[in-house]
Amino acid sequence: MNNDSNRRMWMTVLVSGLGYFVDIYDLILFSIVRPESLKAIGLTTQAEIIGASEIILNAQMIGMLIGGIIFGLLADKRGRLSVLMGSILMYSLMNIANAFVSSVEMYAVFRFFSGIGLAGELGVAVTLVSEVMPIRTRGYGTTIVASMGILGAVGAYAVHQFTDWRTAFVVGGLMGLALLALRVQVHESGMFRRLEDKPVSRGNLSMLFTRRRLPAYLSSVAIGLPIWYVIGILVTFAPEFTLESGGSADVVAGQAVMWCYVGLAAGDLVSGLISQLLKSRRRTVLVFLVLTVAAVAWYLTTPGRSAGMTYLQTGLLGFAVGYWAVFVTTAAEQFGTNLRATVATTVPNLVRGALFPAMIAFTTLRQGSAHIISGQPLISSAIVVGTIALVVAFIGLMTMKETYGKDLDYVEEYHIG
Repeated sequence: MNNDSNRRMWMTVLVSGLGYFVDIYDLILFSIVRPESLKAIGLTTQAEIIGASEIILNAQMIGMLIGGIIFGLLADKRGRLSVLMGSILMYSLMNIANAFVSSVEMYAVFRFFSGIGLAGELGVAVTLVSEVMPIRTRGYGTTIVASMGILGAVGAYAVHQFTDWRTAFVVGGLMGLALLALRVQVHESGMFRRLEDKPVSRGNLSMLFTRRRLPAYLSSVAIGLPIWYVIGILVTFAPEFTLESGGSADVVAGQAVMWCYVGLAAGDLVSGLISQLLKSRRRTVLVFLVLTVAAVAWYLTTPGRSAGMTYLQTGLLGFAVGYWAVFVTTAAEQFGTNLRATVATTVPNLVRGALFPAMIAFTTLRQGSAHIISGQPLISSAIVVGTIALVVAFIGLMTMKETYGKDLDYVEEYHIG
């Protein structure tokens, strides 16, 4: 590889990482400003804030589920680079729009469209980086992208410390728009360019529904389910979980999220390096799923926590589910070039979108009368939902194929059955 090609390759990694940084900044900013912003638009009671939070989070996750399908198909049909930039443009504009909400309904609508835009970034970025990096080192490239991106949550918390919640949304939008200027430094994947003139079906969702491909696709989704259970439920509602355990009333939602993402960034870096050292994606995921079981159990069974203990536990929870880069890279490596972006984009967004039914189950169980632990409906509900997510993840891991070192320069044949 000559110096010019090497420079373009690493510029692709850099721009993809920065794009994911802004993506995560926007994605997690609502969790950081949730109590403050909802109070600012007129909500007063804890019950109103929890109910509105669930509505808005569900709207965002439904948007991501829809956006994952749209942007994934477009990336395989039109190209990785144009779709990557289109997703950045959309979520940047929606980020700015979020600064002007005045009702829960408006908030939910803007988060829905933000979700559609956010859905396109990570999967397309991982696909692009996987296709421009050498076979044996592509895990390092996707690890850098994910680690840079996860730090977007830390950036969101830091910006919010110096600004109000509306300004923080505007800052995120402007960062995304500024990032578009770097587009001229990034080139389309060579694998995709070689495919453009070939008579093959690209971005065809029906191609996933075969006896060979569907199990691989479902196993890719399954191993990621605990990640957003931890982020979307355990960490987002950290103040409420701490109070219910008889602990401190001083837990700040934004700090809990920030420490979780510090842990996620570290976990992504470590899991990516481990997968390269072990030369195995499957064994790496197994290690981190076991860590997740331990971290969740400790979090949900610790009574009377201080705020500091909650922040420590959310950081460890983040580290335990910090196999995001390995998870998305594995999904991308399972399929051919004409279907890769569709898979790499829909899989993480199905995992994020799975927070919608998980949140419904969590809410239903919380509002019910039968709880595992008397007087602790939040913790009881989280135990049930978390157990299901983790069991499904281990089943998915058992059926998942190893993809380390796999040559990605091939296409999927179009046939049903």
